[in-house]
Amino acid sequence: MKPLEGIRVVEMAGLAPVPYCGMILADFGADVVRIDRLGSKSGDFLSRGKRSIAVDLKKPEGVETVLRLLEKADVLAEPFRPGVMERLGLGPDAALARNPRLIYARLTGFGQEGTYAPMAGHDINYIATAGVLGAIARKGERPLAPINLVGDFAGGGMLCAMGIAFALLERARSDKGQVIDTAMVDGAAHLATFLFKFRQFGAWNDEPGTNLLDSGAPFYDTYETADGKFMAVGAIEPQFYAALLKGLGIAADELPAQMDRDGWPTVRERFTEAFKSKTRDEWCAVFDGTDACTTPVLGLSEAASHPHNAGRDTMVVASDGHTEPAPAPRLSRTPGEAGTKRPEAGEHTAEVLSEYGFDQAEIDKLAADEIAG
Repeated sequence: MKPLEGIRVVEMAGLAPVPYCGMILADFGADVVRIDRLGSKSGDFLSRGKRSIAVDLKKPEGVETVLRLLEKADVLAEPFRPGVMERLGLGPDAALARNPRLIYARLTGFGQEGTYAPMAGHDINYIATAGVLGAIARKGERPLAPINLVGDFAGGGMLCAMGIAFALLERARSDKGQVIDTAMVDGAAHLATFLFKFRQFGAWNDEPGTNLLDSGAPFYDTYETADGKFMAVGAIEPQFYAALLKGLGIAADELPAQMDRDGWPTVRERFTEAFKSKTRDEWCAVFDGTDACTTPVLGLSEAASHPHNAGRDTMVVASDGHTEPAPAPRLSRTPGEAGTKRPEAGEHTAEVLSEYGFDQAEIDKLAADEIAG
């Protein structure tokens, strides 16, 4: 039995963060039903293991259909700006009046309150506001957005899924639902807690690219190889640094001391020159199996076939034939499982409505009136 088996989740269709949250829940056994717009096309690439119904929420009958689903659901996850669900008639007050045990998860960029709450934004804006983006840069260069992983997925979807798990656990004691306000600004800041702490104690400078972990240190950076590829180096501890120097064929007494910041430019020059002398595969042959904390920088198309990832089944082949990451983390007795192909919008409307207590006459009328189909 999977950890979330028997938990019913209603997910309002949206962009990446909420679908990712729903995918995590589905991977671990939740029955996730996505509410798509009637007549829309499926654009959710994170919908493995989910089902879809299509509903016209501009009509009162469509709103009533969703409220009836919520009466028997455990969780609602919604991705809209503050006030949208209320205007639809699906806000927390209306939903919890139908089902006081409902976990109502709201996932936005700026949160339900605050001066920025009504504003549009994307991951880059949220992590900038959180103070995180400004720390991601090389010295003297402008900040570089780390794709949309920190805000949308880690600070947003993943923390929302964790909040849902917390609320479900608490509900087992109180028998009461509650509202979860997941803001990507909050989540991104929370992920950077250690940076804020480092700064308070003088272990982190405000100038990016000058610190131990932000490319300031030559032993925590990436280096180009002879074939134009790259190796990642993270040899912080003295014993790991010694293993790095051994692999590079550089004697320690030829370089400034590891933690001599004034000597870092000299060390970087030597490392850059050394790594350019061999191909990435040749460096892998040198460092694989050692404690030098030096590994290849793999592209997305390479990750699945790397021996380590292949040996752990880090990737799985989905039902559509494409390779994608397997569920994580790994539970020994009740592991997650990647679900089937992503559903088309409305593919499971009749099936889901029947399971949630609609009789056939009601289902047929909703379809005939173009309310749900």
